[in-house]
Amino acid sequence: MTGTTAQSPLTDRPRLTDPHRIEVVHVERDAYAVDVRGHHLQVDQPPEAGGTDTAPTPTELFAASLATCVAFYAGRYLHRHGLPGSGLRVRAEFTMAADRPARVASLRLVIVPPPGLPEGRRAALLAVASHCTVHNTLRRPPEIDIELEP
Repeated sequence: MTGTTAQSPLTDRPRLTDPHRIEVVHVERDAYAVDVRGHHLQVDQPPEAGGTDTAPTPTELFAASLATCVAFYAGRYLHRHGLPGSGLRVRAEFTMAADRPARVASLRLVIVPPPGLPEGRRAALLAVASHCTVHNTLRRPPEIDIELEP
């Protein structure tokens, strides 16, 4: 994606100012195809919710987005410090709210560091991974506009 850039006041690095675009298209029943920069994935619902369970739900992808972002930041920390990343894992659990509106009530992520991570690196790894882009976004939610095309 090409776009207009501007200097970030905090890093002196250019940042993309054009919006990132994702297209979602109905496939059948509760299944939808998602196109992200030419990468394709699908979402669906389990049978008890009316779907055919051909893919994760959007809510599962939401939790997976946070978990993969945490893993990415943890992996980058390890790489930056010359530490092996093999064996790094992140487990995520979420619970749904019992009241309305429908939403995720809680998320719990557990970072399983690679075997042999020095004790002195554990706190820093956790600190870096806890500041991934998705987590930062949840802590400071973006403005969201949902419109109907004319």
